[in-house]
Amino acid sequence: MLQILTDEQISPQVAVAARKLCRGIRITTVFEWLEGHFAGAPDEEILRETARQGLTLVSFDLRTIPPLLRAWGEQGIDHGGLIFVDDKSIPQNDVGGLARSLCALWRLLGDAEWTNQCFFLQHPKR
Repeated sequence: MLQILTDEQISPQVAVAARKLCRGIRITTVFEWLEGHFAGAPDEEILRETARQGLTLVSFDLRTIPPLLRAWGEQGIDHGGLIFVDDKSIPQNDVGGLARSLCALWRLLGDAEWTNQCFFLQHPKR
């Protein structure tokens, strides 16, 4: 089941908008999650805890997270899933676009198993 955690690079308004658009979507921000304890934490710590809690992280970080996931894959370390996005597919300031895209993904693959899965978020087809 897809349970989404947005990282610090994504406006908390994306989660608010997604909750309004998709009844039942399980989405939270790193600022809300565990009382903000992981805000500012290194990627590795966040990914270890999301794996423990069955959360899938949404991130614009295409620089540091992919190498970490490759290393974890080689070591047999699981993660809770990653949804990557970049400014070419959906601009970081496009709150509505991000929320609609996450809702579309949740409707399409919300029941799927997300452990060790990676997905690249795109604008949904209209």
